Amino acid sequence: MSDSGKNILVVGGGVIGLSIAYSLSKSGHHVRVMERDPSLTDSCSSGNAGMIVPSHFIPLAAPGVISQGLKWMLNPKSPFFLRPRLDPALARWIWLFMRHSNQQHVQNSAELLRDLSLLSRRLHLELAEQENFPLVDKGLLMLCQSQKGLDEEAEVAESAHRLGLEAEVINLTRLYELEPNAKINAKGGVWFPQDCHLDPSDFIQALRRGIKKAGGEFIDAEAENLDDSTIVTKTGEKHTADTIVLAGGIATLNLARDLGLKLPMQGGKGYSLTLPKPLRNPELCSLLKEGRVAVTPMGDQLRVAGTMEICGKDTSISKPRLQGIIESFCSFYPEFRPADFDNLTPWVGLRPCSPDGLPYLGKAPGHEKIIIATGHAMMGLSLAPVTGHLVTQLVNNKSTSLDLSALDPARFG
Repeated sequence: MSDSGKNILVVGGGVIGLSIAYSLSKSGHHVRVMERDPSLTDSCSSGNAGMIVPSHFIPLAAPGVISQGLKWMLNPKSPFFLRPRLDPALARWIWLFMRHSNQQHVQNSAELLRDLSLLSRRLHLELAEQENFPLVDKGLLMLCQSQKGLDEEAEVAESAHRLGLEAEVINLTRLYELEPNAKINAKGGVWFPQDCHLDPSDFIQALRRGIKKAGGEFIDAEAENLDDSTIVTKTGEKHTADTIVLAGGIATLNLARDLGLKLPMQGGKGYSLTLPKPLRNPELCSLLKEGRVAVTPMGDQLRVAGTMEICGKDTSISKPRLQGIIESFCSFYPEFRPADFDNLTPWVGLRPCSPDGLPYLGKAPGHEKIIIATGHAMMGLSLAPVTGHLVTQLVNNKSTSLDLSALDPARFG
């Protein structure tokens, strides 16, 4: 650690917290990472789809999401569900989500999401080379089975072009040129060449190795309270630091309340199943338009993920929704059968979702020594390196590479 290095405590050891700790430790700071579950079995970090997606420049809050969501609410196998309950925090989140589900918000957010994603992509590639773990840079396929879906995604491709992103609308001939290793039931789709994929476990282990190599430490404990520059764990231990970074996903809510900050954020439950030895493995990762399912080859394994359940902190498993994911996948990849997924243990995790679909990133209001970094929803792994980069700039009191005003943790009051 350099003489000018600060003592930093990062609360949260998932991909966001680890990326922040990695960047800070490389910048000469002494970093400790506090994580209640070092195995990360209950976090979003281990079982996600492993996609790095500059193609995702449309925020979760967008036109048509609410009407489509209401239709899906009646289908127990649908990829979306909002569990109704008497909860003022949920009511506020829904109200704010509805306010932001418009074209103006999409336009206001697109350039920022593009810039965050492209910088994060570059940092992902650098990190994979520096820490020597596999990252596949071949793009992503958005696959469509209906003409309506294909037309919608062609419009997204046009929007991508206007933002300077690469996107190619493809027919079946082009599809099989790009993906010769799988039989696919689709009309066509869009290829986003700048997207990438990796195995989240490789990414997590590489970050942990890098942090340890730079002198960083890990604390296996659960943070319960925050008192200015001190974290108190559930066992009563106290940990102080020059700067505390709250990067614990949905668990950040309780600590933010100790600062008088009520972050509007809901858990968005998702599932994944990983086939250990698929009969055939695609070369590219893909998103299945009609089923809202993500498919990612990870070495010899194949991960299939999906569903967004706005459910608070409930991590129970819905068998019908799990079945919906499997059926959608088998519909697009007809060489597979639902029976292939028998006896697999499903993974479940809670994505931290803000009501405008943008992360919370910045200093806590009235607390210069506390930085909040959460609310990345389905973009956690994709935006993890750029989040670490920007937090390091905040800690170093430098101007940030990107304007973070739209990500202000206090933007909802």
